[in-house]
Formats: sequence, structure tokens, C-alpha cells
Amino acid sequence: MAQGDERHDRSPDFGRIAAATVMIVAIISVAWLVVKLSGFLLLVFAALVLAAIFDAMTRQVRRFTHMRRGFALALSVVVLLTVIGGVFAMFGTQLAGEFDTIHESIPPAIDQLRSFLERVGLGEPARDMLEQGSGDLSELLSQAGGYALTLGNSLANFVLVFVGGIFVASDPAVYRRGLLLLMPRRAEATVATALDDASHGLNGWMVGQAVSSVVVAALTWGGLTALGVPASGGLGLIAGLLDVIPMIGPIIAGVPAVLLAFTVSPATALWTIGLFLLVQQLQGNFLQPMIQKHAVDVPPAVLLFAVVAAGVLFGFLGVLLAAPLTVVVFVMVQRVYVRTLLGKDIKVADED
Repeated sequence: MAQGDERHDRSPDFGRIAAATVMIVAIISVAWLVVKLSGFLLLVFAALVLAAIFDAMTRQVRRFTHMRRGFALALSVVVLLTVIGGVFAMFGTQLAGEFDTIHESIPPAIDQLRSFLERVGLGEPARDMLEQGSGDLSELLSQAGGYALTLGNSLANFVLVFVGGIFVASDPAVYRRGLLLLMPRRAEATVATALDDASHGLNGWMVGQAVSSVVVAALTWGGLTALGVPASGGLGLIAGLLDVIPMIGPIIAGVPAVLLAFTVSPATALWTIGLFLLVQQLQGNFLQPMIQKHAVDVPPAVLLFAVVAAGVLFGFLGVLLAAPLTVVVFVMVQRVYVRTLLGKDIKVADED
């Protein structure tokens, strides 16, 4: 009898094996589904970022006017569209002409730089490096043109993100409650706090980044104008927009500026390099700490690798959303994993 019980104890537990198999298959299926829907999920996240912008504007409007939320949201959307439309109406033609100048001037600038290298006798290795760089730049420009064409053909996605952002901003509490209802009861408090942390971090990042982009664009525009670089307005706008991409954006923005400055003189190109270094020092030592103070102190290496990974996995849209996505994920990891699961006392988001 004892031997029979021993054989029974040693027999495999088919129930546990089946449960483990189902769990593994479910995890793999969810991972596969997330990968397949990555583009759609990025659009959802973009709508949430836009909803956060609308929500912040709506709260400010209600603070001063005491309007109902629906009217305040409608006024915020109208104001935002009016500002964007007004900027394009006043400066659109000028900026379009400057972008044409940038596009037409880069190939002659590369030729001039090649001739300069030959005159100063840097030799074949330098010329090969320049040719490789110009080839990479041409490929990057062609890819950027493809991205622009893709964005131009994705009007439906833009409308989806815009309308989705308005819907979420109209009553964010509904979507918050719906998400919390999907959580186990014992995890509701932690998830609710994590959502608040992510919201605070995202709002702080957006405010700080908006100020940083405007300052970088204005300083670059003014500095390039003072140096006499062609298309300084377009180059300043490029610098401001690319400031949203951590680490890599300023480098990309500096390449066409230096090339166009070289069409003026080599000395102007050197002064342009100095200008971009000065602006980036200001951005890194003053503006970036301001963003981190109001959002979350994400280590620079984490941001850098997050941008690269987002570009590899999700393409251009992933690069654009890499910074806010990293902020949200970083805050979630701090709150849910480090503080709740590991029990370590750390500062999360903008806690005092």
C-alpha cells in the first residue's frame, strides 16, 4: 500500500503541467499580439499625450473662467488650432522658401567642403570619410522624405489621434475607472497611484519640453541670423522640433546648419559649430534640469538607448514618442516594481 502511495506521489501532476503550459502560451500570445499591434498602440499613446495637453489647457481655462469642462475643452482646442494656423499663415511662406533653400544648398555645400579638405591636404582618408558621411546624409534625407510622405499620407491616423485625444480629455476619469476595474482589487490602489505619478511626470515633461524647444529654436534662429547663415529661420525651427528627441536630435539639427554655414565661409561653419555647442550647453545645464525638476529625473543613458530602441522597433513615430514613453515607463517601474514589489523607499515623479 505504501509503495502504491509512493508511486502515486511520484507521478506527474498533469493539472499543474497543463496550467503552466496554458500560462506560457498566453504570455507568448500576448507578446505576439503587442508586437503586431505596436503601431496601433503607439497611436493610442500619442492620443493620450495629446489628451494630456488638452487636459492641462482645459484646467487652466477653467481656473480663470470657471466654465464647464466641455466648453473649456472646446475653447482650448480652438485656441490651439488658431495659434498653429496663425503661425503658418504668418510664417508659412517664408519657412517653405527657407526649407527649399536648405534642400537646394546642401549638395553644393558638400562639394565645397570636399574641395576645402583637398586644399588643406587632409588626404584620401578624410575625403573617404566625407563621402561616406555624405552618402549617409543623403540616405537619411531620403528616409526623412519617405517619413514625411508617410506622415502626409497618414491623415487618417492624425485625425484618429486628434479626435481620440479630445475624447479622452473630455472625461479622463471614465477611462481611468475603466482601467482600474480590470485590475485585481488588491492592486487597484497601487495602479491608481502609478497612474497619478505617470500623469504628473508626463505633464511636467510636456511643459518643460515646450519651453526648451521654444528657447532652442529662438536662440538658434537668432544666432544663425547674426552669423549670416542662409535659411536661419528654417534651421531654427528644425532645431526646436528636433529638441524633442533626446541626445540625437540636436546632432541631426546641427548637420544641415553647419553645411549651409560652409557655403558662406569655413570660419562661419566653425562659428556655427560653436553656436550649437553653446545652445546645447545651455539646454543641458539649464533647460534639461528644469524639465527633470518638473517631470522625472531619467538618466541620460536610459533616454539615449530608449530613443535608439524605439527607432529600431517602431520607426520614426517611435523616435518622436520615445521621450514621453520613457518618462511614463520609468515612473511606472519606480512606483509598481521598486517601491511596491521591492519595498524600497524612493522618490517617484514630482513627489516632495
